[in-house]
Amino acid sequence: MKLILIEDVPSLGKAGEVVQVAPGYGRNFLIPKNLALAASSANLKLLERQRESFLKKADHERKNAADLARKIESLAGTFARQVGENEKLFGSVTRMDLQEFLSAQGIPLDRRKILLSNPIKSTGSFTVPVKLYPEIVANLKVNVIPAVAEKQKA
Repeated sequence: MKLILIEDVPSLGKAGEVVQVAPGYGRNFLIPKNLALAASSANLKLLERQRESFLKKADHERKNAADLARKIESLAGTFARQVGENEKLFGSVTRMDLQEFLSAQGIPLDRRKILLSNPIKSTGSFTVPVKLYPEIVANLKVNVIPAVAEKQKA
């Protein structure tokens, strides 16, 4: 089944491309979710007329992602956590912590774009990749330091 993609679909193609997919995938997933249109002659003519707007939209999104990448790379997040022996954290620094940090800096971002494979469980400096656009990845600097624990009076 030939379809015209309306939105970018990971591992399939970008908006405006004509792709060949299994009929069930097209009918049951792509078309109902408004990710694609059937590649009829009328829709192909419409695609040719709208190709320029697709390209402008993609270029605009790419520029915004590049600006956001520069902003993220200028940041350095410092997280204070309680530590035990061998500088191991009692908790960890997760994608959600990084998302909250970025939101506090005025960068609302879906946490699935933060490519942290495993939570950070030790102190030190780390670089966490953030995928903003298919070819644009920003590196967020993360410092994890021991928290200053208040001593309890006995």
